[in-house]
Amino acid sequence: MWIGCSDSKAPATEIVDMMPCEIFVHRNIGNLFVHTDINCLSVIQYAAEVLKVKHIIVCGHYGCAGIQTAFDNKDCGLIGNWLQHIKDVYRIHQVKIDTLVNKQEKIDLICELNVREQVSNIYHTTTVQNASESGQKLTVHDWVYDIKDGILKDINVCISGLDEMPNTHQIN
Repeated sequence: MWIGCSDSKAPATEIVDMMPCEIFVHRNIGNLFVHTDINCLSVIQYAAEVLKVKHIIVCGHYGCAGIQTAFDNKDCGLIGNWLQHIKDVYRIHQVKIDTLVNKQEKIDLICELNVREQVSNIYHTTTVQNASESGQKLTVHDWVYDIKDGILKDINVCISGLDEMPNTHQIN
């Protein structure tokens, strides 16, 4: 399964060199996984329980308009509510981000940190935890795609088991 950004310019199938229909795709602005988004929760449940996917990939991309807009604090109407989740990633990691001087480096780091947060959010769901608890092999990966050169970067914070999560988010 692939969770990507709506404005990513490359199809998921091309990025991972798969044929159309070989990967289950969900896209939204900023490749966010929000715990109250019933659409994304439904997609995750279908992927895990019906399709029995073994891998969920959250793939952000450098040059993301959603991340740029959230960083710039531009008034963008209704979408600003959605982008608040990206602003939360900035708030959580602000000390690290603000050590950088270059604006583009800050935005790129927010892109990477956002992907990490979404991987964590996905693994915190009851659907993914129940699949893991029942013995289903399910790994959630974090990647960032560079639209300019086509390079796919593995952020290396994938989660493949409940033991890799803090106890505060584990279902008992």
